[in-house]
Amino acid sequence: MGQRTPLYQKHIDAGAKLVDFAGWDMPLHYGSQLAEHKQVREHAGVFDVSHMTIVDVDGKDALSFLRKLLCGDVAKLARGDALYTLMLNPQGGVIDDLIVYRRAQGWRLVVNCATRSKDLDWMRQHATGSAVTVNERRDLAILAVHGPRAIDSVCTLLPTHAPQIAALGAFQFTEEGATFIARTGYTGEHGLELMLPGADAVSLWDSLLVAGVKPIGLGARDTLRLEAGMNLYGHDMDENTSPLSANLAWTLDWKPEDRDFIGRAAVVQHRRLLADGALPVMTGLVLETRGVLREGQRVVTDRGEGIVTSGSFAPTLNLSIALARVPVHSTACQVDLRGTLTPVRMVKPRFVRFGKKVFE
Repeated sequence: MGQRTPLYQKHIDAGAKLVDFAGWDMPLHYGSQLAEHKQVREHAGVFDVSHMTIVDVDGKDALSFLRKLLCGDVAKLARGDALYTLMLNPQGGVIDDLIVYRRAQGWRLVVNCATRSKDLDWMRQHATGSAVTVNERRDLAILAVHGPRAIDSVCTLLPTHAPQIAALGAFQFTEEGATFIARTGYTGEHGLELMLPGADAVSLWDSLLVAGVKPIGLGARDTLRLEAGMNLYGHDMDENTSPLSANLAWTLDWKPEDRDFIGRAAVVQHRRLLADGALPVMTGLVLETRGVLREGQRVVTDRGEGIVTSGSFAPTLNLSIALARVPVHSTACQVDLRGTLTPVRMVKPRFVRFGKKVFE
C-alpha cells in the first residue's frame, strides 16, 4: 500500500483505477482517459495533486538563499507573484523544476513528489548556517481545477474569494487564512491550483463534482501537459540534462550578472557547446501517419541520432505527438517505429494552447 492523499476515498467512490505513482496511490483515470482529456479542454476538470510537495521557506536570509538556489531571480517577483523555475546542480543539470510563490511574509515552493527527499535534502543542505527555515507542509492538499469554465466554477463555489480570484493574472495568487489560490497549472488551459487543509479539500472536491466539474486522473494530466509542450521531470529532463537541452533556456535569469546561482558557470559553458553544435536540443514531433510515438524511441535526423523523451496520442489533434532530444540544427528526421524508420514532422515543442492547435 502506498501513501494516500486526503481524497483517497473520494477516488474510490468515483470509480478510479488506482496506480502507484512515486509511492502514492493515485487515480490513473475514472473510466475513460479520452473523455477526461476532452472534459478539461472543453469544460472543467479537477485533479487531486496533493502528492506534490509544498515547502514554505522563511527567515531573514530567505531571499538571498532562493536567489542562490534557483536559476530564476525571485527578487524580481512582487508579493502575490509566482515563477516557474529550476534548481540546478553545479554541473548545470536539473535537480527539479518547481513553482515559487512570493508571499506577504516568506515564500512557498511546490516541487515534484518523486524528487521530494532529494529536493528537501538539497534545500536544507544549502540553508545550513543561514537564517532560513525550510518547512514541508504535509498538512495541506492541492486541487487543480482547469478548463475554459474552471475559474467561473470555483468563483461560484467560493464566493467570498471570487473578487480576488477574478483579479488574478497568470502566475499570480491570493491567500486568506489557510486557503491559497493560484493561477498556475500544467494543462495549457486557464485554471487554478488551490492549496488548503485536507478536510477543506475534500469538501471542495464534493462541491465541484456536484457543480459538474469532473474528476481527472494522471493519464489525462499527462496527455494534456504533452499537448501543451510541458516537460515531465525524469522523462524530458533530469540531473544530467541542461536546461538548454529541455527548451528551458527561458527560465534562466542572467541579470544581474553578479547573481551566482548554483549551476550558472556550467550553463555558461553549455551555451558555448550549443553554439558549437555539441549540445542537443528539444524539438516537437508530429506523426501524420498511423502509429504512436513513445518515450525511448530512436530518432534519426540529418545531423545524427536523438531520442523521444515523451510521446503519446494527442486527443485534441487526433494524431501522435512527442517531445524529443535531437542534435542541434536538425531539419528532418525519422522515428524508429518497431524497426521501421518513419518520417515525422519537426515543430516547435508546443502543440495546443487553450484547446487550439498552435504549431504550423
